[in-house]
Amino acid sequence: MENSLAFARLVEVLRPWLGHLVIGGGWAHRLYRLHPLASAPEYQPVRTRDADLALSIDAPLEGDLRAALTNAGFREDSSGQHTPPVTQYRLGDEDAGFCAEFLTPLRGDGLRRNGRVDATVSKAGITAQKLRYLDLLLMAPWSISVGTDVGFSVAGNVDLLVPNPVSFILQKLLIHGDRKAPKKAQDVLYIHDTLALFGGSLDQLRALWVDEVCATMPARTTKRAVTIAKGLFRDVTDTIREAARIPQDRRLLPERVRAACQYGLEEVLTL
Repeated sequence: MENSLAFARLVEVLRPWLGHLVIGGGWAHRLYRLHPLASAPEYQPVRTRDADLALSIDAPLEGDLRAALTNAGFREDSSGQHTPPVTQYRLGDEDAGFCAEFLTPLRGDGLRRNGRVDATVSKAGITAQKLRYLDLLLMAPWSISVGTDVGFSVAGNVDLLVPNPVSFILQKLLIHGDRKAPKKAQDVLYIHDTLALFGGSLDQLRALWVDEVCATMPARTTKRAVTIAKGLFRDVTDTIREAARIPQDRRLLPERVRAACQYGLEEVLTL
């Protein structure tokens, strides 16, 4: 199944819970194009088969979300030794299909009272993986409307929550050191393209950083994010070179990727 159709099916399944779910990752990046502040890029969005769905552990999810996914053709794919195991919800072929994963913020030191790793949690029948810094994606999310008029095969118009772009970028920066090389390059491209999409609205992003994000983040986390941003785009690295090679429909120069990210982040992440 084509990814946009699979995503539309996922949206239909999640309708009763959409007010409590924030769509992150590559699909958030695609949805940003529909926001009034975004420019109209001439290139295609980065293709992704994964949909990340962030939720608060305290979200009042009623009903059986797992049953809704199963009834719509999604199957559970569990892995790891955690209890409950890390679970993805897949549609289509194992390698080329579409998958959704639920994520929730990791609190505390990452250990349960019994000493085991606190990696997952069950809620409304589904399993959500706990990740550090995911709370950023839940902070002051934006709402974006989708429907057939903008190429989404859903009934009527549906409002989807996505992370605000500042939180989206910050979370990518803070987890950068823990990512594998291909994901690091992909995240650099997401940062570059997000700054480009909202390049005409950097003042609004700076205000969002000051008033909504920075004001509620711990001071040391704020400083760490800024330090990572400065170091990541100080020089052209192999990660930046790989990020420049990802798009198939445009030619990016590594130095321009570096310089654009450095400039945009300096304009937005002021202290």
